[in-house]
Amino acid sequence: MKKISKGFLFRFPRIASIVFILFISMFAADIFGNGYTFRQTVVGLFMHLIPTWILLIVLILSRKKCPLIGAIGFWGFGLRYTFRCIAKFITTTGTPGIPTPYYMLTRPLIIALPAIAVGLCFFFNRRHNRKK
Repeated sequence: MKKISKGFLFRFPRIASIVFILFISMFAADIFGNGYTFRQTVVGLFMHLIPTWILLIVLILSRKKCPLIGAIGFWGFGLRYTFRCIAKFITTTGTPGIPTPYYMLTRPLIIALPAIAVGLCFFFNRRHNRKK
């Protein structure tokens, strides 16, 4: 039983981070079909995938040796996205053509909350490894 829980604690944060990175990468698909040239599409795709590359680097660095890097990286990503959404909400409140406040304030729940949960999984993995 302990071997199953140890393996689960080791693998779950990594699997969850891969699923989250794929989820974030899915949003880059909105660059296609907008009538851009090939060069503009490649540049736009690269720009859309910058968070993916950063999270992949965090995942690789936290692979075996230091899960704390994964915890801090995913927490930082989630908190930064939340603060950017709140700042955008504050600066654009009342501007015509901007989505409703409900939409602007619930976006962090969809993207930042899973990132913070993955960071917690890395943190608990580190805590479990430290006790040994």
